[in-house]
Amino acid sequence: MSTVQQDTLPVRPGAARPVARRRLTPVAVVYLALVALLVVGSLLVGARGELLLDQDGILNILTRATALGLVAIGQTMVILTGSLDLSVAYLVGLTSLLAAETMAGRDGMVGPAVLLALAVAAGVGLVNGLVITVLKANAFIATLGVALILRGYLEDNYTGPAGDVPRGFQHLGYDRIGPVPIAALLMLAVAALAWWYLSRTRTGYHMYAVGGDIEVARLSGVPTRRTVVTAHVLCSVAAGLAGIYLASRLGSGAPYVGTDAGYDLESIAAVVLGGTLLAGGRGGVVGTIGGVLILATLDTIFDDLAVDPFFKDVVRGVVLVAAVALYARRMTANRRGRLT
Repeated sequence: MSTVQQDTLPVRPGAARPVARRRLTPVAVVYLALVALLVVGSLLVGARGELLLDQDGILNILTRATALGLVAIGQTMVILTGSLDLSVAYLVGLTSLLAAETMAGRDGMVGPAVLLALAVAAGVGLVNGLVITVLKANAFIATLGVALILRGYLEDNYTGPAGDVPRGFQHLGYDRIGPVPIAALLMLAVAALAWWYLSRTRTGYHMYAVGGDIEVARLSGVPTRRTVVTAHVLCSVAAGLAGIYLASRLGSGAPYVGTDAGYDLESIAAVVLGGTLLAGGRGGVVGTIGGVLILATLDTIFDDLAVDPFFKDVVRGVVLVAAVALYARRMTANRRGRLT
């Protein structure tokens, strides 16, 4: 059975309980958890005489979700191959600076600035992929090393915000349709494109195959090196899009806009919450968006309740551990159902 086509293992046709388990997929679980969080959050915020899901609340949730969502979409691709990328946070800052400095307040430079930022991002992803596949470096160490290189460059060349984004381009960061930011719609469009790529293209199938078992994939004729490199390039391009978006929000580039928000670990957390296995081979972008919305909703609720920042991290950690434990139990139960 292809790991691309099925999120759960097959069970005997007559077994009622395993069938029910199969229907409640990790994607369904994450969106049920999101609904439950919205209900509980609305009650808690309502007890203070405020509304969580009014226009401002929805705007806050979607605005928080946009940049993280873009990074997490790319992170999903590399995690599906059994890899990961810890350089995305610094890459977000670098691309925001490249875009803002190239624009220099001129509307006519928006196109070249966007292309330059995405090209540099793709180059960083290419380096990550080649170090992992050609030099056989562990993905954690390889991308952490690239992250430190980017950090050194940023610290050596920037002490604060730089560049100037023209007012026309700032509409990307602030315009909305009702309570829905245009940038959030673009993020969802990127997610839809990533879903199509993973589920409808040969390279997308190869990413699942490599994450499921790289040696079996290689023996089956899958170009494993090219697949991993492609995943890292796409991940970095997604981080570049996040940097460009944040430059439009800030009106300039900022060297630490990615690290201050913790997009490296936050994106991994969103992917795991969405049901994608860290070992690779199973999961997808639909669940990742649900994980992103859970984290964004938690942040909005905490801000409305004026929760201590340290306690926020405790709760987020508990949610992440609980999600991983739940998925692990479900996988164990599915395996037992298959064997019995």
